[in-house]
Amino acid sequence: MCGIAGWVAFDREVRQDEAEITAMTRILVCRGPDAEGIWTSRHVALGHRRLAVIDVEGGRQPMVGEARDEDRVALTFCGEVYNFPELRTELVSHGHVFRTRSDTEVVLRAYLQWGHGFAERLNGMFALAVWDGRTQELTLVRDRMGVKPLYYYPTRDGVLFGSEPKAVLAHPSVSARVDADGLREVLDMVRSPEAAVYSGMYEVRPGHYIRIRRGGLTKHRYWALEAREHTDDLDTTVGTVRDLLEDTVARQLVSDVPLSSLLSGGLDSSAVAALAARHLDPSPLRSFSVDFSGAGDFRPDAVRGAADAPYAREVARHVGADHTEVLLDSGELLDPAVRAAVLRATDLPPAYWGDMWPSLYLLFKAVRRHTTVALSGEAADELFGGYQWFHNPGAVEADTFPWLTSGSARYFGGLRLLDRGLVEKLDLAGHRRARYAEAIAEVPVLPGEDPAERRMRQMSHLNLTRFVRTLLDRKDRMSMAVGLEVRVPFCDHRLVEYVFNTPWAMKTFDGREKSLLRAATADLLPQSVLQRVKTPYPTTQDPAYEAGLRAELAEVLRDRNAPVRALLDVERATALLARPQGSVSRAYDRGSLELAVWLNRWLGAYDVTLEL
Repeated sequence: MCGIAGWVAFDREVRQDEAEITAMTRILVCRGPDAEGIWTSRHVALGHRRLAVIDVEGGRQPMVGEARDEDRVALTFCGEVYNFPELRTELVSHGHVFRTRSDTEVVLRAYLQWGHGFAERLNGMFALAVWDGRTQELTLVRDRMGVKPLYYYPTRDGVLFGSEPKAVLAHPSVSARVDADGLREVLDMVRSPEAAVYSGMYEVRPGHYIRIRRGGLTKHRYWALEAREHTDDLDTTVGTVRDLLEDTVARQLVSDVPLSSLLSGGLDSSAVAALAARHLDPSPLRSFSVDFSGAGDFRPDAVRGAADAPYAREVARHVGADHTEVLLDSGELLDPAVRAAVLRATDLPPAYWGDMWPSLYLLFKAVRRHTTVALSGEAADELFGGYQWFHNPGAVEADTFPWLTSGSARYFGGLRLLDRGLVEKLDLAGHRRARYAEAIAEVPVLPGEDPAERRMRQMSHLNLTRFVRTLLDRKDRMSMAVGLEVRVPFCDHRLVEYVFNTPWAMKTFDGREKSLLRAATADLLPQSVLQRVKTPYPTTQDPAYEAGLRAELAEVLRDRNAPVRALLDVERATALLARPQGSVSRAYDRGSLELAVWLNRWLGAYDVTLEL
């Protein structure tokens, strides 16, 4: 895993301005602590920060093909391509001679062999840029599910790009300006494709590539979810899911550095850990989980019926894993240095999910002390229908994003302390309606499909193209902030395509959530885990954590120069602080506190100019 950056300017000699590309590249040092590389030609500069995973010695970047100087093809690549051995064999049959063992060189030669058609041949998570000196053209490519991020900023004579907004913002011609649409994206959980919050900046859409030439910029789609008839019976479907999982996990275990698995004791992470342990046998799998101290005994709530720790321990014993529990306290979650690192990694206020951001950061920091690569169970809920809103008739029938309906919306509701005039001016309800209409219009249709089945296809599509992106971004930013590569087997596009087109009746054939995944891994896991109800990533219940948030907000309210004050309803915020705390603090009750303090940190640290 790595960080990439670059600059194309067709009307100037970019190689004379190496200080700019150096700054853009160096700011991504956390994504790639092992090495730095910069390559320049007349109109292009490419930067790379490397986290060495495959071919530690030979995979240095940017990587350049053999040719005369101005005709060279150069690649800066972030990610992993899991089918690179097969592609390498095929490319050798076409006459290519390889100098390294790296997947990077396979990607470069795949472009040389197949041109822009190379992207659809790659199985993996990746964000990359290819400069083709023969045609004087830059191509930006992002993986199908958007596991790896890629941002770009069109300029008058070219483009700036980077793995994170900070790389683009590091260029002297770009400032942190945010207009009304950008602020709407910060405040609401709708995740509009391509939107990057900062004015003039965009994300490469998953499954797309962008070509930048002297004549301008064009966007191209190479992959999207399609509606296909599912003809397999239930037993065949369960078997196919198992086969795909076996193959995907095996591919994602390839690494020249230490590897581990994240293990919460839920079905998703346990399935990945069990499959990984089988493939690694007789060597034990390293596994890691997170829990909290300082909150007393765990108390069930609306979505968390039991603590993770006992289940994680049982799975670790069952599969023979070498398991480590990372125990965090509220002092660590509130540590100013930790929260500054989280903000620096996200480039945005990480308001939703509150303490999950610093806890993930601290978990990954602990994992990184032992391993460089970790497997995760992320995306299984979106794929197999694990969330409550898949099974709540009110959410299914609602004319909006299902996670923003009654029963779920409180987990993403942090607007109570915002100025009412600002909320009305932004018209967040209208913004949400427009984004929902766009999302529904993208859903593929199977002719003759039953209306109920079509609605569940829509539900799946919304989760796989909108909701999961927020989780993948969170995992990417927190892991790369400490130089840890996290792989997500459930995002393998073959598995996603197959399960997406499986009828809802099969996905719930036993009357529960994630029926197919449970059946496909039934022989691998203890019964307690197989029967466990879906439980989200843990959050602290310690009232000391909320007390820390309240103290920070009180400090903001005392500071008349605090950048967020103009956005807040100060009277309402003061009233909230006057209310007594309970003995248990719930994440869904802290949303407005989290949003207010994170907004303040972001506006100040990034010197954001709001253009509302």
